[in-house]
Amino acid sequence: MSRGEVLESIRTLQWKCVESRVDSKRLYYGRFILSPLMKGQADTIGIAMRRALLGEIDGTCITQAKSENVPHEYSTIMGIEESVHEILINLKEIVLRSNLYGFIDASICVSGPRYVTAQDIILPPSVEIVDTTQHIANLTEPTNLRIGLQIKRDRGYRLKQTNNPQDESCYPIDAVFMPVRNTNHSIYSYDNGSEKQEILFLEIWTNGSVTPKEALYEASHNLIDLFIPFLHAEEEKMHFEENKNKFTLLPFTFQEELTNLKKKKKEISLKHIFIDQLELSARTYNCLKKSNIHTLSDLLSNSQEDFMKIKYFHIEDIKQTLDTLQKHFAINLPKNKFSF
Repeated sequence: MSRGEVLESIRTLQWKCVESRVDSKRLYYGRFILSPLMKGQADTIGIAMRRALLGEIDGTCITQAKSENVPHEYSTIMGIEESVHEILINLKEIVLRSNLYGFIDASICVSGPRYVTAQDIILPPSVEIVDTTQHIANLTEPTNLRIGLQIKRDRGYRLKQTNNPQDESCYPIDAVFMPVRNTNHSIYSYDNGSEKQEILFLEIWTNGSVTPKEALYEASHNLIDLFIPFLHAEEEKMHFEENKNKFTLLPFTFQEELTNLKKKKKEISLKHIFIDQLELSARTYNCLKKSNIHTLSDLLSNSQEDFMKIKYFHIEDIKQTLDTLQKHFAINLPKNKFSF
């Protein structure tokens, strides 16, 4: 099969969701298929997508708890059924949804007797609890429970670090940022005339902070993002050091990619460059994402007038966006609406 025939085959690929259900507030399930694929392609895509779904999607969770007058993690508190360690485990299981970046504070301040659930967590507006019924503790007597919490958005899994000796009241929590709890892929092969073709089946279970379809979308974008430096691999330069009898590969940064794009922007698909690579501030980035502006192509389809209509998008945010486009792409957005 020639390269042209391969590209034509890729262009006819189709995917769809064949099953979707909500088993509980903290367990969503989706099953997707992608076809037709040539022999071997289903396994290539399935393995890559599984790694991206488990390791390349952002999630939000509680990473630290702070409470005064607690001698150590395994101590008990009068009037509370659970030990401090059990409360920390319950906090670890709280499922959150947010668009924040970095750390943010929250707290619990209740008086017993009563059951304490996730609904009792005092959160900033940018963070949402997926299941407010999640159990934290049972106060059996008229006692107070005051806990300061630290929340973070990140990827993967982070083991708790040892306590800071200068602040013994802080207790770190193992952080499971992964919103995808499990994913499997399977392959069905069939004969199509003279060649074998494959159908990829992809199953995704999430914790409810994202749907399986949203997880698949984000994982796909992040996976493409990882391969952007290879789009112009021929432009990387190899330098041989004669004295050391070895060669050095110069680091290929995204800034170099942006510089090259000034000269060859027509040759690069702008929809494959995402706004999180443009070194925008967190505030500017979040406002653009909320307005469904994810790629450079999306960004260039707007005018300065469009930016003025974005909620919470200030003049300094517009200026930073325009300065970035001018610096890296030599592009000035018009004041009125136009098509890029």
